[in-house]
Parts: sequence; structure tokens; C-alpha cells
Amino acid sequence: MNPLELPREFLLVWWGLMGLFVGSFLNVVIHRYPYDQETIHRPRRSRCPQCRKELGWRENIPLLSWLIQRGRCSACRWPIPFRYPLVEALNAALWLYVGWRCLPEQWPLALVWSLVASSLLVTTFVDFDHLEIPDWVSIGGMLCAPVLSALVPELHRGGLCVQWIDGSAEGVPSRMAAVVNSLAGIATGAGVLWAIGVLGSKAFGKDAMGFGDVKLLGAGGGLVGPIGSLVALMVASLIGSVMGVGNILRWLCFLRRRVTQRRARRGWLASCRAARVMGQYLPFGPALAMGILVVLCEWSWLAAWWPVP
Repeated sequence: MNPLELPREFLLVWWGLMGLFVGSFLNVVIHRYPYDQETIHRPRRSRCPQCRKELGWRENIPLLSWLIQRGRCSACRWPIPFRYPLVEALNAALWLYVGWRCLPEQWPLALVWSLVASSLLVTTFVDFDHLEIPDWVSIGGMLCAPVLSALVPELHRGGLCVQWIDGSAEGVPSRMAAVVNSLAGIATGAGVLWAIGVLGSKAFGKDAMGFGDVKLLGAGGGLVGPIGSLVALMVASLIGSVMGVGNILRWLCFLRRRVTQRRARRGWLASCRAARVMGQYLPFGPALAMGILVVLCEWSWLAAWWPVP
């Protein structure tokens, strides 16, 4: 029996559960990223970062283990960060959404979208923690994007280069058109963000854009094409602006609370200036990852709002 012939509801539940278990693996990748002596294969078993106790299968069930243990290690009672169940739940939700959009007819597209979503989720949390974007996501994405485009040309349905080569944006594009659209997207995404970084550095006298962001948008452009990479940058800029304002307000609340506790005479204007300085240090990678994912999964909806070719 073909698994794709099973009821759609069953497929969606199965796909979401797969995303949940993949999310548990993503936690390993995120946690071990900064440690040179550790890889995703070494050590073979997960262990508590505090007491180094190897975890049994009962302590490795996504979400359930964290809830049953009340967020603490069963051996040393070390508080397990909320990030662990959050990553698992987010990845499950992303995979479930992708399954809802694509399964069962477009299962190759569902597989690519899910893998990209998980990679961008890792990028988001690593960049938040270490202000660094993993090269295996950015450079690896630029290398894999043309290959994936050849294998799943539907990734570039409606792409700009597809219209030039195939003569129409309707239907599944040819493999050649998809690969050309992917290469054009890499050049456009990386080139535009690199140019913005150079101009910003000359204008402000300091680095305005990390090169990791340039490589990440290049990888995203390889999946969404040249026009898609520009729209992804626009969406990321909007998201980044909201995140930046929220971060400034968070620092402002913290500073005003500290002023109240210390009964200091520091005014609101001084607090606002300090909050603005501290709040501006926010990585752009997470916003860029969200912009790429939105364009990848919701291109048809965005095309109705933006005057894109």
C-alpha cells in the first residue's frame, strides 16, 4: 500500500510527530554548535550539560520528558532551559503547517520545505546565542539550492527566470529554468545585501551588515529566486524593525525598574537614550530566516500584495 494513499489527517499527524522528533535533534545541534570537542555524532548519547549524566530513552521523549520532569534534570535537578521544548514545539508546528500545505500530492516539496524550515530554526537560535550564522546552513544552502531546484523544480513556480526561459509562469517549470532561477536568486540575494553592507559601512563608519547575513540571503535566494530574495529582504526588514523596537522597549522597562528599585533620579530621557544604545545590538539573522521562510511558503499570497513579475 502506498503511504501517500492513507487519510490526509493521518499523514498530517505523522508529519507533525516527525517534526517533533527532528526538533529534539535540532536541540542537540544548537547546544553543541559552539563546542569544538563535540559534534552531532560525539558524544553518541545526549547528556545533561550540568552533571554530564547520559540520558535514557525516557528522558529523551520530545516535550513529554520535559513536562514529566518539570523542566529539571532527574539526577542533579539542573533547570532545563525552556528553549528545549520551545524548539521541539516550533519545529513540529512548522512541519505540520508544511504538511497541511503540501501533503499528499506535493510530498517532494513538503520534504524540501520542512528541511529548510528546520535549518532556519537552527540558524535563528544559534544567531541569538552566539551572533553567528552556521556556514553549513548558509554556504551549504547555496551549494544545495541549485541541486534541490533541479530535483524539485516546483520550488520556482512563477519565478522571474522561469518566465524568460519557459515563456510562462504557469505549471511546473523545466529543470533548466528552475536551476537558472536558483543561481540568479543566489547572486541577487547575496549581492544586494553585500552592497547594502558596503554602503552602510561607508555611511556610518562601522560594519553595517555581517557577512553571515549575506551568505544566508544568498542561500535563501537560491530557493526563492531573484525577486523572492528581494521580497524576503523586505519582509525581514519589517520583522527586524518590530523586533528592534520591542528590544528597546524591553531594555527601557528594565532600566526604569532598576531606577525605581534604587530610588535614583535618572530621568526618562536618559533611560530612553541608554535603552536605544543597548537595544540596537540584535542579530538580523533570525528576521532574515523568517523572511526567507515566509516567502518560500507563502509566495503566491505575497505576490498578490506586491507588484512582482
